[in-house]
Amino acid sequence: MPELPEVETVRAGLAQHLVRAKVSSIAISDARSLKRNVAGVQGFVDELTGSTLQAVVRRGKFLWLPLSGERALVGHLGMSGQILVRTPDFAPDPQTRVVIYVETEAGEPLEIRFVDQRLFGGLMIDDLAPTPDGLGAGFSPEAEAASVIPTTVAHIARDLLDPHFDAEAVAVKMTKKNSAIKRVLLDQNLLSGIGNIYADESLWLAKLHYDKPASSISKKKHLELIEIAAEVLRKAVAKGGTSFDEQYKNVNGESGYFSQSLNAYGMTGLPCKRCGMPIKREAWANRGSHFCPKCQKR
Repeated sequence: MPELPEVETVRAGLAQHLVRAKVSSIAISDARSLKRNVAGVQGFVDELTGSTLQAVVRRGKFLWLPLSGERALVGHLGMSGQILVRTPDFAPDPQTRVVIYVETEAGEPLEIRFVDQRLFGGLMIDDLAPTPDGLGAGFSPEAEAASVIPTTVAHIARDLLDPHFDAEAVAVKMTKKNSAIKRVLLDQNLLSGIGNIYADESLWLAKLHYDKPASSISKKKHLELIEIAAEVLRKAVAKGGTSFDEQYKNVNGESGYFSQSLNAYGMTGLPCKRCGMPIKREAWANRGSHFCPKCQKR
């Protein structure tokens, strides 16, 4: 599933083209990609047509484009979703479910194609509600994020690249969790955007075993882990995220190449880059955890 770096790569790509773009029309080829839209397919088309996209904002793995008024177009990539920006003469993309035709602020016609092989992602229009702390809702360097957030995203915690993320407060909460530290890193209600790939990478760099209870780790070490994880995310964003197959692409249809920098995830049987011990993979919570049995003792 795309994690923060992949979604941020998409957000930044969309922002290059869509800030202040106007929606001219919409084509729906598979209504299942709009299953979360409360007003249904026709409601989606009626409300979005003619709207101006104000910005592109991200929190964790969620994207939204504020519209005029207190509403926003919300997108979630799910397991295999892609949001591609194409010119009208570009060849058709397989598994395109929704096409949003826009005119950019400069007058250029473009197509926003929502492509989803497995149909776990989707688009919807949602109400915007005030953030509990009154601060900007998410990450949007091109246009300061307003202090309103889609109601479907409001339960998601701030992520490590959010300018208002409070590392100190999160570290304190982590010391009170009896769950395994990896489970804590994956808790989107505590800190968002980290999934299996970047959890394994961060824990390898911090020399922490994935199953070590978070409550047995000092606050100082938690702060160190948070900073390590933030740096891992920043580096992954710089390389366009991680692609292992054809399912994740940026808005131009290109793969990310952070996979070349991985130390633990997907490295089963290869020597640890610190000590030479083979990286091990263990089944954990319906997924796998990759770690060095020598550097990351429980």
